Amino acid sequence: MPAIDAARLLADLHALRAIGTYKTGVHRPTYGADDVRSRHWLAERLTQAGLLTEIDGIGNVIGRDPCPGSKLLLGSHLETQNHAGWLDGAMGVAFGLEVARTLGRGIDVAGWADEEGHFGSFLGSRSYAGLLPEAEIDGCKSVDDGTPLRTALANAGFAGKPRLTADPARYRGYLEAHIEQGGTLEDAGQKIGVVTAIVGSHRFRIVFEGQQNHAGTTRMAVRRDAGVALIKLGAAIEDRFPSVVGPRTVWTTGRIVLDPGAPSIVPGRAEMLFQFRDTDQARLFALEAELKTLVEQANQGPCRVTIAHIGRSVPRQMDDGFQTALERAAERHAPGSHQRMPSGAGHDAQIMAEVMPAGMLFVPSIGGVSHHYSEDTNEADIVLGCQVFADAAATILAAS
Repeated sequence: MPAIDAARLLADLHALRAIGTYKTGVHRPTYGADDVRSRHWLAERLTQAGLLTEIDGIGNVIGRDPCPGSKLLLGSHLETQNHAGWLDGAMGVAFGLEVARTLGRGIDVAGWADEEGHFGSFLGSRSYAGLLPEAEIDGCKSVDDGTPLRTALANAGFAGKPRLTADPARYRGYLEAHIEQGGTLEDAGQKIGVVTAIVGSHRFRIVFEGQQNHAGTTRMAVRRDAGVALIKLGAAIEDRFPSVVGPRTVWTTGRIVLDPGAPSIVPGRAEMLFQFRDTDQARLFALEAELKTLVEQANQGPCRVTIAHIGRSVPRQMDDGFQTALERAAERHAPGSHQRMPSGAGHDAQIMAEVMPAGMLFVPSIGGVSHHYSEDTNEADIVLGCQVFADAAATILAAS
């Protein structure tokens, strides 16, 4: 198996880290100036690697091998969560670039747009898979400041470009590498995770409408406090969900906003962003039904409560053959130091799995930390992961 160039790989990762640096991490929100810079950086690197490269109308960077024959698509995303880590997404893109240079042919590379959900749900990979209608693009807005997606695309210089879509007949499948974003591998002393399945998630915006009023003169008996209604629903979720969940179900209230948010004003409006995740599709819908029942019960109080979907992804199993190829490559380079495991985070691989075979590889996250600027992985683990990834890619291509 050809050997990757470790120094070149790490230099690429540190070059990406320098675009939007924030403390020890990166702040590179989708379609912001630094995100756009990173996409042009990747397009230049892919072109230098001999791939025919373009940035399409949703911001995906696609590099295509011009040689004849079946291809393997490798990729991940370039944008980050706000003030987050330097490896989440970027490592998988750098792996794809390095494997394309190492193998010389048979590899296409993608840098997907908005996996992190600043504007929508897996916009880039869904677009390439043919699963993103124009009408949805029309309705998407930034969760940070409300900027319409069409405006953001225009500001980024991507408006008017065609959106590229995959030809499944071209591809043997899709492989993605990622930091684990949890502590399973580190706690077990393992170096490589072979992903068996990726969770689905259901995401909601829940709005509480009461009556804004003076905090000192409004009697408790007549208050319609939207903040209190929100807190009561959150407590009801914590009380009821444990009876519905499975062993790997997780749920999170990631954002709470009180309006107007002043100490001497009873909130007249409140909002919470809520999500839950599981690898079992039936359980996801059972959780959704339970949540809607709790919202109905909350409407019996003094405030009006409404719930709206803001995103939904489907759990996906990873291809058995790709799991085997990754596992065998891991055994060659890290004997006894690998394991199969599900992914508790969503990834573009679950989208691509709808149109072609897909697989994923994990490397350890130090302390299990991600979505924070202190996120990190030992460079030796990064290099090992890329070599395993390259070997598995070569094996899959040889078998096609």
